[in-house]
Amino acid sequence: MCRHLAYLGPEEPLGRYLVEPPHSLYRQAWAPRSQRYGTVNADGFGVGWYAEGDPVPARYRRAGPVWADLSFAGLARVVRTSALLAAVRDATLSGADAEAAAAPFAAGTWLFSHNGAVTGWPDSLAAVSRSLPPRDLLALEARTDSALVWALVLARLRGGDEEGQALADTVLEVAAAAPGSRLNLLLTNGETITATAWGDSLWYLAEPGRRTVVASEPYDDAPHWRQVPDRTLLAASRTDVLLTPLKNPTEDLASARSEEPRT
Repeated sequence: MCRHLAYLGPEEPLGRYLVEPPHSLYRQAWAPRSQRYGTVNADGFGVGWYAEGDPVPARYRRAGPVWADLSFAGLARVVRTSALLAAVRDATLSGADAEAAAAPFAAGTWLFSHNGAVTGWPDSLAAVSRSLPPRDLLALEARTDSALVWALVLARLRGGDEEGQALADTVLEVAAAAPGSRLNLLLTNGETITATAWGDSLWYLAEPGRRTVVASEPYDDAPHWRQVPDRTLLAASRTDVLLTPLKNPTEDLASARSEEPRT
């Protein structure tokens, strides 16, 4: 339902990763190569990036397709950063939230994106949403499944969870409440990248000590890209990438029931 990308490495123009490659995120807005659901990502886009000496990222988001924004190419050519997160959006449901619904979402030093959809939204997460304090629900940037998933992640981060634990627990909670959901989550704090592969494609490109890129799909045909297996948590820095399997709660429940003694 979207395509997204995060980058850590030497300072480069935004366009070096978002516009210039032959299969860049810009091109994936209308011609993705491995998107499993939807064909065009024209319901908004956004990029967040970090400036040297400032841990709080800036964002540029718009409600329409990236190719229709006459300012983005110039912005991407001159703005430089050593860390970014960007996304192009294919909306799960049409709504009136405009650019507020476009990733990346942000809080403090974090940038976040969700590629996928919550099955049965919004009813399927009604009980889950009640676990959030009312102030968190009132602070939702948009009335979308992605905004609520971000609120669930953010509540865990603010409660002291590490990034990987916050993403993993949120994915498992939402998957249990709404089986069949697609929950590829992407999070950065400007120093690390954390992501989940859950129902859609995810790849990474790692050059230890130089750069790390995590993306819905490769932006070129270089041989060093590696695909992340489905049901996996990825934790990356500028020096390494760690992959950890995630268990599907519905499969665990079915397995437990099959092992129950019969009378």
